[in-house]
Amino acid sequence: MNDYAIVVENVKKSFGGVHALKDIDLKVKKGSIHAVIGENGAGKSTLMKILSGIYLKDSGRILIDGEEVNFTTPKESQTKGIGIIHQELALSPDLTVAENIFLSDLGFGTQRVNWKQLNQQAHHALSLLGFHIDPTARTGDLTVAYQQMVEIAKALAQNVNVLILDEPTAVLSSQEIDILFTQLKRLQAKGVTIVYISHRLEELFRLSDTITVIKDGETVTELVTKDCTEDDIILSMVGRQFKDLYPPKTTPQDEIAFEVKGLSTVDLLKDINLTVKRGEIVGLAGLVGSGRSELARCLFGIDKYSKGEIIKDGQMLKIKSPVDTMKYGIGLVPENRKEQGVILSRPIRENMTLSNLKSACYKKFGIFDNKKEQALALELQKRMVIKLGSLNDPVSSLSGGNQQKVVIAKWLNTNCDLLILDEPTRGVDVGAKVEIYHIINFLAKNGYAVIVISSELVEVIGLANRVYVMSEGEITGELRDEALTEPNIMRLALPKRAVA
Repeated sequence: MNDYAIVVENVKKSFGGVHALKDIDLKVKKGSIHAVIGENGAGKSTLMKILSGIYLKDSGRILIDGEEVNFTTPKESQTKGIGIIHQELALSPDLTVAENIFLSDLGFGTQRVNWKQLNQQAHHALSLLGFHIDPTARTGDLTVAYQQMVEIAKALAQNVNVLILDEPTAVLSSQEIDILFTQLKRLQAKGVTIVYISHRLEELFRLSDTITVIKDGETVTELVTKDCTEDDIILSMVGRQFKDLYPPKTTPQDEIAFEVKGLSTVDLLKDINLTVKRGEIVGLAGLVGSGRSELARCLFGIDKYSKGEIIKDGQMLKIKSPVDTMKYGIGLVPENRKEQGVILSRPIRENMTLSNLKSACYKKFGIFDNKKEQALALELQKRMVIKLGSLNDPVSSLSGGNQQKVVIAKWLNTNCDLLILDEPTRGVDVGAKVEIYHIINFLAKNGYAVIVISSELVEVIGLANRVYVMSEGEITGELRDEALTEPNIMRLALPKRAVA
């Protein structure tokens, strides 16, 4: 056992009658990067909170560096050299970088803060990560990637031997992910053991040495990363292979439901032309900054375009705001669902009906009817197979996949028949992804025109009938059938100067 930084044996944890962890085993070798993967609700975060002293285990054994421990507080876990970085960054945005790093002990054991020493120590901690971030900078002014580095520096300042990261790349761009991975590899080289939780399979293959798969609160298997495939992981998680994730593609109707001609903006988009048939799923692919999300915002009336035409069902649309697009039957599932797609603190039923309050009113008098809203929400919940406790619970109580279903459900409660989905499965586990894929496919089969924007190339290839590729604000090509491959998408997605 001396080779292992962490050993978990038969650990169980219940919340009331809910068994979050039924029988978890985990062995993490010292100096390794060990990935933990599983569907939402599998128990990953619960296990990590037990390891970091936030939750108490009900039974089982935990050994840290060969010594059995029973953490009752986060402080006890930190004392044993364990640091955790949660999915939601735990930083104070109005404090400086240095203040955040040493927030638990600003005076270094004294009752007076020596600001010069504080900033010097923070500079040193950041330099060890290869970063030169101003210790006196306001943390909230940093990019998310740099805030992530401040979190890591904060953990390392407490002399951690084990660093746990829970979905650290959920809000990072591909360039920022590269920065993070470089630093994690550097920490591993210095002997730090890393436990890495992620839904993104490609990240596991880039970063980890071993992978533990958890399902329904139990350990399914442990895999050596270099010896396994995506199919092996997916089969362990959801009982089906990668090729079975996507439903059979729809057959589009002949009728063109939506058309964009010569659409341009002042600062980015240039002469965008595209069509979507009724019953068709059209993909938009491209690198970060290519203009995909900006195009979606223009089509939904959030951003203004300087010239061009937007045509739906043969009618040229006059779009000044999202209010206009909703009247024309256009819906948008935004890239950032937590800030733009739902109101996390409000009940699930309210979020479902918010896009069309008239649907929950008495027709004659226009008076809101709570019973009607409840009935509508219940119907949408069943239709979307949303797993929840009560429709009165806040949306924040749901998993990422079920939150995304709520966002889609609110558009089904309107006269929407053209749906734009921007990164519809971001931060969603494999099982929930499959369910969302089938929902998108179902909508297309029922006559919806669908546009899907995704950074995951396999996703647009698996879902879409056709894919438009964007680069530097332009559509650089259209792919379909045998030509719809990852290499072909990447050739069109790379900026012209990079290709040259």
